[in-house]
Amino acid sequence: MIQTVNEVYKPVFFTDKRYIILMGGRGGGRSTFASQYNTARVKDKNYFRSAIMRFILSDIRKSIYQEIIDRIEEANEREVFSIKDQSMEIGYGKNTINAVGFRKSSGDQKSKLKSLASYNCVIVEEADEIPEEDFMQLDDSLRTVKGDITIILLLNPPAKGHWILNRWFNLKDSEQKGFYIPELKPECKDTVAIISDYHSNEKNLAPDSIVQYENYRQTKPSHYWNMIKGYVPETVQGLIYKHFQVIDELPPEARLKRRGLDYGYTNDPTAIVDVYVWNNAFIWDEIFFRKGASNKDIADVIKMQPEDVLLIPDSAEPKSNDELISYGISLVPSQKGQGSVNQGIQYVQDQTVYITKRSLNLIKEKDNYAWRIDKQTGETINTPIDMWNHGMDAGRYAMESLKPVDNDDEVPPDDSNMFSGGNY
Repeated sequence: MIQTVNEVYKPVFFTDKRYIILMGGRGGGRSTFASQYNTARVKDKNYFRSAIMRFILSDIRKSIYQEIIDRIEEANEREVFSIKDQSMEIGYGKNTINAVGFRKSSGDQKSKLKSLASYNCVIVEEADEIPEEDFMQLDDSLRTVKGDITIILLLNPPAKGHWILNRWFNLKDSEQKGFYIPELKPECKDTVAIISDYHSNEKNLAPDSIVQYENYRQTKPSHYWNMIKGYVPETVQGLIYKHFQVIDELPPEARLKRRGLDYGYTNDPTAIVDVYVWNNAFIWDEIFFRKGASNKDIADVIKMQPEDVLLIPDSAEPKSNDELISYGISLVPSQKGQGSVNQGIQYVQDQTVYITKRSLNLIKEKDNYAWRIDKQTGETINTPIDMWNHGMDAGRYAMESLKPVDNDDEVPPDDSNMFSGGNY
């Protein structure tokens, strides 16, 4: 069977630009085209080594990898390909398609993106989920001279301020307040951007799907303008902490009560956040936010602080916690269990919380930390996205430890009831 490629995407086959951005609303057929592009290019006589990528490796199997397998089977060509399903490797002669994740699993701190020096094509699904530093590492690792290098990004438009928009796009006002139309910056000479939505792909969509998309304009307008129409929203959908306010500086009467710690190292930063009580409200103040910090570095930072206070670190790192104790740090690990993350988020949401103006990383995180969104229905899923949550988690650990045992209590519990100095 001959694959028919949507006209809107055909320029991708004829460009030598390094970056190709396929962005827009649902139903645009971007993933279908990406699978067609891969299956066509892998059979070419020219050198072709392609990496199909998502943030988490396991997520690839049910998305673009399956799309490519579908295209192969639709063309009745499975027998001419070498397919290793377990490792998600597809070969055709000397050319290959391989699944590669930025992380092996959610929350993985150890895995590092392997070098892709020999690859000349990378296709990144859900590219808006990729941190800019990870993308830069990927981009820098592509250096083969055996063929033109092509990086294809597939995504729905992220919120205003996302690094992909800042790097490649200008935003102009749309007919809907709070939503913007992305336009490729004229200076991006090495980039092709194709913006599409379901109108670009109507002949491949069921009439009922089109009706459903149109109905969202009335029933879920935010979902319609972002996920269906493909416009850039002013703010992130499903934002978790909408109520946080930025305060210029710490008031003199604010009392330091806890210090929260979220561990990171290779992939994620370590975050340390001081939590103050002030006028029946809480203030978060960023103390430390950096990748590559050893436990000794963390202990040194804590010891340098002018005030000593009980540390509440992530309980999922018992060896690290024991090491901090050996350096003389008083701590009690955070309380975790089934549903504890959502319960902690709920507690923070119920309080008045301020962030100091100098806490630049905390402010960036609170503007991006969001619930997952069902891209089919526009409904929020009761699971936080595992991004933009390092300082948010550190602050939550600290605040949760101040939660009154009796819900009628208004004053956080006194530190004298807490364990310290490693005696837990």
